[in-house]
Amino acid sequence: MLVTGGAGFLGSHLCKRLIAGGCEVICADNFYTGSKHNVRELLGNPDFEIIRHDINFPLYVEVDEIYNLACPASPVHYQLDPVQTTKTSVQGAINMLGLAKRLGARILQASTSEVYGDPEMHPQPESYCGRVSPIGPRACYDEGKRCAETLFFDYHRMHGLDIKVARIFNTYGPNMHPEDGRVVSNFIIQALRGEAVTIFGDGTQTRSFCFVSDMVEGLVRLMGSPKNFTGPVNLGNPAEITIKRLAEQVIDLTGSSSELVFKPLPQDDPVRRRPDITLAKEKLDWKPSVTLQEGLKRTIEYFGGHPNGTGQCPRA
Repeated sequence: MLVTGGAGFLGSHLCKRLIAGGCEVICADNFYTGSKHNVRELLGNPDFEIIRHDINFPLYVEVDEIYNLACPASPVHYQLDPVQTTKTSVQGAINMLGLAKRLGARILQASTSEVYGDPEMHPQPESYCGRVSPIGPRACYDEGKRCAETLFFDYHRMHGLDIKVARIFNTYGPNMHPEDGRVVSNFIIQALRGEAVTIFGDGTQTRSFCFVSDMVEGLVRLMGSPKNFTGPVNLGNPAEITIKRLAEQVIDLTGSSSELVFKPLPQDDPVRRRPDITLAKEKLDWKPSVTLQEGLKRTIEYFGGHPNGTGQCPRA
């Protein structure tokens, strides 16, 4: 297996799962947001190999399956260099599709719920085409992922390539980057430090959060699904919660004395986001099993041992 972005948050958990399942894994990462620390327990495993590589450039390896996860996924990181973000989604997809075509390998694209933009349909089924601004500050990621989906299906139609496309909704858990700007990590870090917990908007906007182990299970099941099922398929937790309630729950679970502060909602930030996972249930026999409270406890425990939280966990 090749996992691009394999040293990142989601990729590192996927690598561990594949190794535990008896696979040989090549992890390719340029370490822009990923870290060797995330896969440190795999570094001595003979079935695991790590390569420093940017998928904007061709990669020549011999593999049977490719999980294409490489791309910064948080607004803080993907907006830092928006041109590079678009290139990673588009040129990176072209390079990985070319590799899959040469090898006759199955390839999975980690797409995103951001393809739906700020949706007018709720919850969002795969048939919904979205409401996305192509010129806004989030467009580098949103449109890059939409274009990657286009490329995957064109390679499938033109070359018969064996593809899988997963639309990933908000995912959280250990190995999240502490400074990635995502709401769960932000709230936990601020609460652990005893700082004010910052909510953008009035807190009534909603999200649905999927614990990382559930997401990895969905990706593995999608990769192993019959060839005639390409997706796209939504993977996420349909349990919806307001951002204000999430902040209150994090403060409660950390035992923090943090107060809530409210700031203006960023441009093009979605007001509601919740997946319709009917297709995943039907085709993959998949649904999340970890509750938000249990997942938050595990994530808080991880960040409690992190130098940017309150602990001294090293990060290489």
